[in-house]
Amino acid sequence: MKLLIDFFPIALFFAAFKIWDIYVATGVAIVATIAQIAWLRYSTGKIEPMQWLSLGIIVVFGGATILAHDESFIKWKPTVLYWLMGGALAAGMLFFRKNFLKSLMGAQLELPDNAWRTMNWSWIGFFAVMGVLNLWVAFNYDTNTWVNFKLFGGLGLMAVFVVAQAVYLGRFVKEPKEAGDS
Repeated sequence: MKLLIDFFPIALFFAAFKIWDIYVATGVAIVATIAQIAWLRYSTGKIEPMQWLSLGIIVVFGGATILAHDESFIKWKPTVLYWLMGGALAAGMLFFRKNFLKSLMGAQLELPDNAWRTMNWSWIGFFAVMGVLNLWVAFNYDTNTWVNFKLFGGLGLMAVFVVAQAVYLGRFVKEPKEAGDS
């Protein structure tokens, strides 16, 4: 359900773009993200920091796109979000000596420190590459290609990356002991 709620603004942006244009789609994405945050606040009472960040970025970059009637702003939005997420992970490691991924996921996943470090740095690298890749597609191809890449390419690459991480981390995950085992 959470994945569906997170996917909601992206799907509506895509559909609105295909029906109308980038400016209507951007407005739809802003409204959908606000609705998403309102729904989460109402249903769970909690909004995660990344969701607030995403809302701020879509309002600022989407608003600039609509006001300036310049699609370049909305094309920068994914890159800014990727780089902020990667930058936060890097700042945690470099300046605070804290692995934010371990802080967020440590209760659900028991891993040795070197695996957490590898996972953290791999996400930093992934976000850096995705930011560059988004800009390359956004400014070297037409807007239709960029919108398709944003939905299918970005999500596809994320899925491949997550599966690769799961395979890597699989060797560190311990099988739970059964009740009869000593």
